[in-house]
Amino acid sequence: MSMGAYDEDEHERREQQASTVDTDFDDERTIYHGEVEYDSGDSAEELLDQFERIKSE
Repeated sequence: MSMGAYDEDEHERREQQASTVDTDFDDERTIYHGEVEYDSGDSAEELLDQFERIKSE
């Protein structure tokens, strides 16, 4: 059999393998508690000014 060629048995084996679903994994969901906070109100200029102040300290 040459590379890439396969017979009917191989075709059926691959078809069966592709159609099975692996359920052997932990299906438990992780629950996170907490808060996320972000501030997107500053303009680019304000942020650059703040960066320059921090750098000069």
